[in-house]
Amino acid sequence: MNYTEVTPEAFANLDGLADWRVVVGTIGATFRAGSYRAAAELVSAITEAAERLEHHPDIDVRYPDRVRVILTTHATGGLTTLDVDLAREISTLASNAGATSEATAVQAVELAIDTIDADRIRPFWVAVLGYRDVGGYLVDPLRIGPPLWFQQMDESRTERSRFHVDISVAHDIAEARIAAALAAGGTLVSDAFARSWWILADADGNEACICTWHDR
Repeated sequence: MNYTEVTPEAFANLDGLADWRVVVGTIGATFRAGSYRAAAELVSAITEAAERLEHHPDIDVRYPDRVRVILTTHATGGLTTLDVDLAREISTLASNAGATSEATAVQAVELAIDTIDADRIRPFWVAVLGYRDVGGYLVDPLRIGPPLWFQQMDESRTERSRFHVDISVAHDIAEARIAAALAAGGTLVSDAFARSWWILADADGNEACICTWHDR
């Protein structure tokens, strides 16, 4: 099977992909099909297209009528022309079925632990979560639960939490999500790494990062 890698920047400049957003090495789209039955019928059509192209997405159906599709090329750990081709076909199928797109609804949640010795604590998290260790990045074998990763520290941290949540969102809603969090009582800890990520905290100091593919 012939394909070439596609960067997030290149993907963002392609035509015919307005339904899709880049999130953590994948592209995702969410469609409202109109009914639960229509959602199932759209999934069936997507399945046939995936079989024909020999490239298979993760698909999630949620009541009342949402279909969430995630595409990535597992052989490369990122995006390729295989994802682009199937994404365009899925968008056409959704449009023909009368489904509407919720492009900015796509997001991915990751958990991160700051540590000075990841090797010491990683086995515990593999065991307690039932996850698989993929090069130090812990993933749910069923691809349902959020992945967990470890951020290397130079020295032990006592004044701040060691545990934070990464929320990767569609690049065009990041600022609105941050504004909502601040309006809800949060604080901006740092925007030094924007537009890749912004560090926020709740009133107790527990941290979360709003992340996008930009400037990675």
